[in-house]
Amino acid sequence: MNKITILVVEDDSSVKNLITTTLETHNYKYLSAKNGKTALMEASTHQPDIILLDLGLPDIDGIEIIKRIRSWSNVPIIVISARSEDTDKIDALDSGADDYLTKPFSVEELLARLRVTQRRISAMKNIEQKEETEFINGDMKIDYAAGSVFLGGKEVHLTPIEYKILCLMAHNVGKVLTHNYITNKIWGSSFESDVASLRVFMANLRKKIDKNSNYENHFIQTLVGIGYRMNKL
Repeated sequence: MNKITILVVEDDSSVKNLITTTLETHNYKYLSAKNGKTALMEASTHQPDIILLDLGLPDIDGIEIIKRIRSWSNVPIIVISARSEDTDKIDALDSGADDYLTKPFSVEELLARLRVTQRRISAMKNIEQKEETEFINGDMKIDYAAGSVFLGGKEVHLTPIEYKILCLMAHNVGKVLTHNYITNKIWGSSFESDVASLRVFMANLRKKIDKNSNYENHFIQTLVGIGYRMNKL
């Protein structure tokens, strides 16, 4: 069974049904959005592995969606659009799309594009796994093998939850992680009490790593009402 999650962004119900039925038949997990606003919310909250994006959305143009997502995520984006001009393809690819499929398309071609993207994701994960024995950002180092964190060469003592949160942030450095995404990864749920607990743990974590850092800029940035991001220093 395919374990990746695909976000389908399509306002045409017949095309959406064709895509989602195909995904379901081939054991892909999927989410769907019929406009740009919902697409951005789903992308930030659920962090899908691949996005299938129609450009002609009713509220926000698909090119703008690509640009916004690229400001915080490198998730593969495959455009599926009726726009067949070369300039449209160039605009999409220059904005950050990974592939471009023109409507009408065959189910076989869609599945082939997904397989190619999956292979690229797997290859990147293998490279990351080989390289990830430690994480270094500014004067902070996380030694994954030892489960230790150092600032300026001195060990910082974190609780198990603080360490898990820091590692999650480090694995997504530069990306905005929503409250729901973090609580689901740490506690496996996203109740109000989990979000309240996250704020407490994050405040304690920031006191420990930011006050001991030699940098004026903070490692972890709070985005009020949204979540947190680890800055690359």
